[in-house]
Amino acid sequence: MHAHNVRMKHRIAAALFALALVACSPPAPAAPEPVAEAPAQPATPGVAVSFMAPSGNIACIYTPAGGTAVYQTADGGAELSCDRNEPEYLRVVLSEAGPAQIVPTDERGCCSGEVIAYGERWMEGPFICDVTEAGVRCANTAGHGFTLSRTRADVR
Repeated sequence: MHAHNVRMKHRIAAALFALALVACSPPAPAAPEPVAEAPAQPATPGVAVSFMAPSGNIACIYTPAGGTAVYQTADGGAELSCDRNEPEYLRVVLSEAGPAQIVPTDERGCCSGEVIAYGERWMEGPFICDVTEAGVRCANTAGHGFTLSRTRADVR
């Protein structure tokens, strides 16, 4: 019986020792609070690019996909808008993927931008334009486009 009492005393002592360790131990660190993520900032708006024919009669504005700080395209894609000043003010708009359209406008913003010499080609985004003495001919990568000159405005 003496051996049984000794084992029991050892078990009690071990249990008391374990309780003392738990009571004297610092509390477990609290789980970190979830941190709310900051909402993603929208991409910096793009920058429009302007160019014109040497005559000063035709000028175009390229708006990149996503628009600019002051202008958003109708479908969110890139857009090329070209104005002719004479003999009658006219605007042609070509979207990134669709056909060109003649668009009525009361604006009279023509003509400014970098001068593209006759015989030179302008390219930006999905658009390419050839500037010749006969006029400006532009197309998108889908094959749609227009020709704009003093005497005609053809869209395709």
